[in-house]
Amino acid sequence: MRIVLLGAGNVATHLGCALYAAGHHIVQVYSRTAESARLLAERIESVPTNQIDNLVTDAEVYIVSLKDDVVADVIASLCRGREEALFVHTAGSLPMNIFDGKAKRYGVLYPMQTFSKNASLDFHTISCFIEASDTGSLVVLRRLAESVSAHVYDMSSADRKYLHLAAVFACNFVNHCFDLSAKILQPYGIPFSVMLPLIDETVRKVHAIAPHEAQTGPAARHDEKVIEMQSGLLSSNTLMQEIYDKMSHSIMLSSNIQEK
Repeated sequence: MRIVLLGAGNVATHLGCALYAAGHHIVQVYSRTAESARLLAERIESVPTNQIDNLVTDAEVYIVSLKDDVVADVIASLCRGREEALFVHTAGSLPMNIFDGKAKRYGVLYPMQTFSKNASLDFHTISCFIEASDTGSLVVLRRLAESVSAHVYDMSSADRKYLHLAAVFACNFVNHCFDLSAKILQPYGIPFSVMLPLIDETVRKVHAIAPHEAQTGPAARHDEKVIEMQSGLLSSNTLMQEIYDKMSHSIMLSSNIQEK
């Protein structure tokens, strides 16, 4: 397919490279930052631009992979004069109807993964969630998604917002906990790398058993003496202490529910 890719950030970089590897022709790469557009375009044999008005009008698919708060700003000018094209955004938290009244054919291709430009990923293992305005567009979007991923699922905007919320808990909040762990260790000269076997085993277990069954630690045991002692160690950092206390309380409540 002839594709125009709007965006040169983490998601756009991985998706663009996957589409290129699958044999699609990425006609242009747009980014507000000319250098970012150039760097990605070089990787996928495309033409960079930092001007919406310079985008070609004859591509089959226009993929908008920009920051959520920017997407709405570019859609109207992007769709104008390209009535026969399929317009797609990649955001987990934005509804499909953001294209309503601006495009005839549109949809969503949400690859659910944490992306960093320089981190290598096998895109075929990534779950991709699609939605389209009509049956014909869904067929095209499914063919596009299945060319880069072995795990493609239909999902409505209403359901996808909860999927994205769950992903924030499972990924973003977890990584923040890693960062807090590193901050606790740093003053004592303990490298964060000592945590990696523990982290690996924690993740490995939830491939085999439900998360509530894998829960361990003082809160799961209702060991209030240890909880009180550890909370006290955080007395100089009230925000981290509050996080510790609320997480412990949540685990204790969850374990009570599971026991009933």
